[in-house]
Amino acid sequence: MPSSPHYHGHRQRLRQRFLRSGFKGLADHEVIEIILTLAIPRSDVKVPAKALLERFGSLRGVLDAPLSDLQAVEGIGEVSAISIHIIRESATRYLQESTEGAEVLLEADRLSDFWRMRIGALKHEVFAVAYLDSGYRLLRNGVELLQEGTIDRAAVYPRRVVEAALHRQAAALVLAHNHPNGQVEPTEHDQIIIRAIVLAADTINLRVVDHLIVSPDQTYSFRQVGLL
Repeated sequence: MPSSPHYHGHRQRLRQRFLRSGFKGLADHEVIEIILTLAIPRSDVKVPAKALLERFGSLRGVLDAPLSDLQAVEGIGEVSAISIHIIRESATRYLQESTEGAEVLLEADRLSDFWRMRIGALKHEVFAVAYLDSGYRLLRNGVELLQEGTIDRAAVYPRRVVEAALHRQAAALVLAHNHPNGQVEPTEHDQIIIRAIVLAADTINLRVVDHLIVSPDQTYSFRQVGLL
């Protein structure tokens, strides 16, 4: 009988380590290897895993990378690239569902992590809203992308924000948008838009709890710096 390929034993050892303690103790390239084994059943994945890490710099960089950039790495085809995006989107959905019902005013770190993972790495600017109940808990399926824009601007109209909140029967909002350039300090345009939304929301007793500007690594909270 022919012997099994050398990588079979390596895969089995990685799985056993994962079953014992999850990703604790695994290097980033080993985590990527485990992900790739789901899409590449009959090939050594150590080399493409290390190539991905070298190209994108970190596990998060790999998960955030566009499909076309992933497929540009040798050994990564369409199925592997899609599998990586499935893992990322599953994690994002998990964070959203674990946040639903949480008292977000007391969970600032979790909310920041959620927004950075959800929109922080996008290459174009987007404006999103989290809809809250009267106890400032995230409503079920209470996150909506209201506007997509260009690399440096996503214009959103206050009336649209208020109408969407009324439709959801929300009592409060957390607003968020990303800065693709990585600088999270608000522009003058950002501050004007948020003031206009707050004024519009006040007319129907709708509270804007916070507005977050995010990048992959940073978060700027209007509430924490006293702008709300």
